[in-house]
Amino acid sequence: MKNKTLSAHLALLIANLIYAASYTIARKVTNGPIHPFGLVLLRACGAVILFWLTGALLEKEKVEKGDLLRFALLAVVGVAINQLFFLKGLSLTSPISASIMMITTPILVLIIAAIVIRERITPLRLVGIFTGFAGAVLLMAANSPAGGKRDNPFGDVFVFINALSWGAYLVLVKPMMLKYRAITILKWVFLFGLILVFPFGLSEVREIQWASMQGSDWFNTLFVIIATTYLAYLLNTYALNALSPSIVSAYIYLQPLMAAAIALYAGSDRLDGSKGLSALLIFAGVYLVSKPGKKEAL
Repeated sequence: MKNKTLSAHLALLIANLIYAASYTIARKVTNGPIHPFGLVLLRACGAVILFWLTGALLEKEKVEKGDLLRFALLAVVGVAINQLFFLKGLSLTSPISASIMMITTPILVLIIAAIVIRERITPLRLVGIFTGFAGAVLLMAANSPAGGKRDNPFGDVFVFINALSWGAYLVLVKPMMLKYRAITILKWVFLFGLILVFPFGLSEVREIQWASMQGSDWFNTLFVIIATTYLAYLLNTYALNALSPSIVSAYIYLQPLMAAAIALYAGSDRLDGSKGLSALLIFAGVYLVSKPGKKEAL
């Protein structure tokens, strides 16, 4: 059990590193050769192919007919609403504003989990949530340029809707993990998700000028499809086998820290005292939220 929990935390670290890079990479794509809904459709198509091919390599798992409706519901919140609103919102607002909205996810997950699966909200977890929230806000405020162009408020609203839908997905998918493997869940969720996003993205896919795309455009697009969609969803779902939805969502606090680390590595940012303090607060918040109560079974 200890090794399984450790591997779940490692999976979350990798998934959130991918998400941290995606804020910049996905925005380059949607502000460049491919519009937001077109990229969503490409993500869904690529994910369906990859998840079903992966599933074909494993022992076939029978799915109860009654659970297909549950998979369809997961597709609504985990693929359609989540991806359509996030990429559209990201194209209208800045990555910093999007990150601020996304870190509301753990709070939303705690509320949804308390209602749907009656997950206990302990005082220690509340302290962790708000400690991590303070660290993430401090980091993003330190990186925010003064006097910059005002973000489109609709973009922030769209990203908040995305955060709410992702929180609902993390809670609703947890019971399904008790019955099915991660790959079984994801291949069905994305199949239904593809059907849902198809009418939204078809016209924008038709507008793509494939011949004019540069090498960097292809790399960024493939990164969003393979890493951000296939790998990150697989890692998050795998982690839910051993951890609660609240813990999985709390790792979102690491995204702004990881994004800063990527910028430092690339030489496009510098480290200062406020970022160091933010790092301490973020790690403290994740640690406190990750501590289970005495009677809680992960």
